[in-house]
Amino acid sequence: MPRLPLIILAAVILLVLLAVVGITAAASRLSQAPEQPVAFTHSFHVSELGLACTFCHRNAARTVEAGIPSVEQCMFCHLVVGAGNPEVEKVRSAAAKQQPIEWRRVYRMPDVVRFTHEPHVRAQLDCSECHGRVDKMTVARAEAPLGMRECVTCHRQRGAPTDCSFCHY
Repeated sequence: MPRLPLIILAAVILLVLLAVVGITAAASRLSQAPEQPVAFTHSFHVSELGLACTFCHRNAARTVEAGIPSVEQCMFCHLVVGAGNPEVEKVRSAAAKQQPIEWRRVYRMPDVVRFTHEPHVRAQLDCSECHGRVDKMTVARAEAPLGMRECVTCHRQRGAPTDCSFCHY
């Protein structure tokens, strides 16, 4: 009989340790930014030039994915500006070779989630509510968790649907 409380105590300690490790790992992923092939400075383009998120992420208002700008889209401006800047020259080189830039995703939703940017843009939510102050970031990184808790809390606050089948397949 005295062994049962020890087994229960060991199981509780193990569960607490696993939870701490999981939370620590999740927090470290949030603070890390994936290394990108071109050092794109969001703060310059958004804060200094005043570009709206949807200027580059044009699909956000009409499709599932916000979309990563194509090289051709970057060249709308960089055909004229940025000559001599090593990072802009990477974009120009990719355009000349007709090669895409292999940007690395910052956010990824689980496969069981059906997330669409379009209704969020239509509802006039500021992108920073989910993506953080990208206008202040030199390098884009996940600043806050985008999990079910955050989404459901936001939906409840705004009277948006909370039925499971609305977001889950």
